[in-house]
Amino acid sequence: MTKLFITGATGYVGGDALYAIANAYPDLDIIALVRNSDKGAKVAAQFPKIKLVFGDLSSTDLLTSEASKADIVLHLADSDNVDAAKAIVAGLLQKQTPGYFIHISGTGIVGTPDFMRKTFGVKDEKTYDDWDSIDEVTSLPDDYLHRNVDKVVLEASKDNPGKIITAIVCPPTIYGPSRTTGNNRSIQAFWMAEAVLNRGKGFQVGEGKNLWTQIHVQDLSNVFLALVTAALQGDASKATWNDKGYYFVDNGPEFAWGDVAKAIAKAAADKKLIKSADIDSLDGDEVTKLHPFGPFLWGTNARAKAIRAGKLLGWAPKQKGLLDFVPEIVDQEAKALGLVKGHAEKAAA
Repeated sequence: MTKLFITGATGYVGGDALYAIANAYPDLDIIALVRNSDKGAKVAAQFPKIKLVFGDLSSTDLLTSEASKADIVLHLADSDNVDAAKAIVAGLLQKQTPGYFIHISGTGIVGTPDFMRKTFGVKDEKTYDDWDSIDEVTSLPDDYLHRNVDKVVLEASKDNPGKIITAIVCPPTIYGPSRTTGNNRSIQAFWMAEAVLNRGKGFQVGEGKNLWTQIHVQDLSNVFLALVTAALQGDASKATWNDKGYYFVDNGPEFAWGDVAKAIAKAAADKKLIKSADIDSLDGDEVTKLHPFGPFLWGTNARAKAIRAGKLLGWAPKQKGLLDFVPEIVDQEAKALGLVKGHAEKAAA
């Protein structure tokens, strides 16, 4: 029986991807890495057939051991942990048969130039895609965000042709509800909503004209499902792998972070969580005081167009866009900060 080893099974993206794969392939032998018995209990309750191993990304011997027994490794726990990626490669090298290594990166990799130049909140005309720009994307400078682990994955397939078969999935701003009992909070828009609520007023970075692409977590999971399906089909697959196995994902329209900032401020004001929907324009240093990663997350451009998954795998996103979810994101952050009561708290009052 084919074995799949997954990291990040209790995370926001990993949990939803696990949901998609486990439901599509109920007889697939899935082993999930979980940190402790509490997290393991949640996975076991939702996916009783899945086997659990306990550890984290510092458990490199365990990662190597499990990868050596897996036909497919789905590494969704961290885009920046070099040691974990190397441990997985070491395990796949021990196998007598070819092994697939599917890794999550992030389009912050193409936002790095803005961060280096400190040009925040300004539209950049530079765009990338995973078809015509594929060679550029897979050879970006070594000091770009996520590039260190991307290189580990890409070099594993280059140095071991036919033995390690790789794919990298590179999502942009992620949003929407995950279908698991694990973490249900993404980063960028959620952290901005949290910062607005803590500050008591909306803000944007500079002019707020910088552009990113967006993806609903459930649409993202369908790309991982499509790649797992392709790996299960082996040579019959239409997917591309290795140096051509780099997949951006997006649901179509780019968005300006200034528009997200305005939507968050309006939603918070409508809910009486802040006094008005007015927003301030802050520079990089001011935003850093709100969140150390704020200038990068909300002030850079990451214009990365998905072509490959649609053209080869028939993937098409179906969910609504980020702006449609802003009121829910504000609600979630307000509850987390104790600014409003959740259903359980209201019932107990």
